[in-house]
Order: sequence, then structure tokens, then C-alpha cells
Amino acid sequence: MNYNFFKVTIENHIAQVSFNRPDKANSLHLPAWEEMRTVFNDMHDNEDVRVIVLTGEGKNFCAGIDLETLMDIQKYNHIKCEGRKRESLRKFIFNLQDTITSLENCRKPVLAAIHKACVGGAVDIITACDMRYCTDDSYFAIKEIDLGLVADIGTLQRLPNIIHPGIVSELAYTGRKVFGPEAEKIGLVNQTFSTQEELMNHVMKIAKMIASKSPLCIRGTKEMLLYKRDHSVQESLNYMTAWNASMLISDDLMEAFQAFMEKREAKFEG
Repeated sequence: MNYNFFKVTIENHIAQVSFNRPDKANSLHLPAWEEMRTVFNDMHDNEDVRVIVLTGEGKNFCAGIDLETLMDIQKYNHIKCEGRKRESLRKFIFNLQDTITSLENCRKPVLAAIHKACVGGAVDIITACDMRYCTDDSYFAIKEIDLGLVADIGTLQRLPNIIHPGIVSELAYTGRKVFGPEAEKIGLVNQTFSTQEELMNHVMKIAKMIASKSPLCIRGTKEMLLYKRDHSVQESLNYMTAWNASMLISDDLMEAFQAFMEKREAKFEG
């Protein structure tokens, strides 16, 4: 898989997607930001991929949006009409938001394996992942407040569904760093590890378990969990009946039952 700003490898149905601008602390300029959406759209369509592990090359996970990209918004000042200027800026923000949403829209679970810096736009990114794990020396910060910005591409919308709203407010108002052990304590990550090697061993073990399950069921489970986040219990139950009425009778179901009866590992198609 050849990309300019991401390193992607696929093995045993597990895709490892890595930010690949280590000389820039894996910060994302606009071309890298747009390529990230392409990567996850490609993973969405790739039948050989059943689960995705998101990592960072080099010393840091991701330093968020490149400052040059943020400063580039000055280009809209050349538009004389105030209405058209604001419309263009809004389109730019929608474009950034859409990249984050591509992780959620990807029908494969995304596991973030975080080391060192995860700040600004990187926090937006991990809030769209299904699971998060980190090293003890990882640190998270909603840095937008220190740049005179309101975080606008997903953190303030998704993070309250992950951790307590009061903690979200504290982090968003102060921009302070949260290190690995505290991140685990407040539920931002599932688990924290003393070394990056331990982190990757654990995350790949979880990814391997997910990859061994029915791809159809994994896709359905992700869709149901996201649907429930944004809907009531009754609405979610109703949607669940529509899903299972469509997908319940499948080759995966028959293979799972047969494997159980024969006391062997189930083998599923893509």
C-alpha cells in the first residue's frame, strides 16, 4: 500500500496504519490530512482487512494539525464578500471534520496505539477510534485553547461520549496534559503500558482476536454501537431488528455453529 504520508501494511487481516512524518512529530499538513481520509476509505473497501491498528512512526504518535495548515486560513481574507469568505472557511472546516469521520465510517474497528505526544488534532482523531491504548509516557492535550481556537473537528463532540463531561470541560478549558496513567484512570484509554513494545504486543493481540471473528458480525457490531451512541435505547433496538432481519442468516453464522460443534477454529471469508 503506497501512500505519501502514511505507512500501511496488511498481514493476517490486520492493517497497521502509521502516521509517517516523524521529522515533523507526525503533524499533519493539508495533503497528509486529506490522504488520511483516502487511507481509511481504502481500508473500508479492502476485503482483506478486518481490523486496523493506528500508530505513529518515530518518537511521537501525532502532534495534530501542522501549524502551517492553521495559518493557511489567512488565504480566505482575499475574498472580498464577507458571506462568501465565511462560506469558504466553513467548507474548509467541514473538510477537516470529514477526514475524522472517515475513521468512524470505516466499517472495520480502529485501535489506536499511542506513544508520546497526542495533542490537538490527534485527540480529534483518537476520539473517532473504537479503542485507545497508550504508554505511560504518552500525553494528551486539547491544545486548541492555547492557540486561541475552539476545538472544531470532533473532540468536543465525541469526547463527552468517552469520558465524564466535567473532565472534558477541564481539559478543554485548560489545555493541560494528561499522561498515560491518568488517561487510563479517566477512561480515555482502555489500558496503559510501561513500554511501547508491551503496548504493541497487547494491541496486536486484541487485533488478532477481532480478526478471527466473523467480519460481518464485527461490521454490524460497530454500526450498532455507533448508532446507539446517537439514539435512544428504543430507537436502537428497532434498528437492531432491521439489521438482524437482513444479516442474521449468513454463511458466517453457519460456519460459527459448525466450528463450535467440531471444536475447531472458525474460518470466515472476507
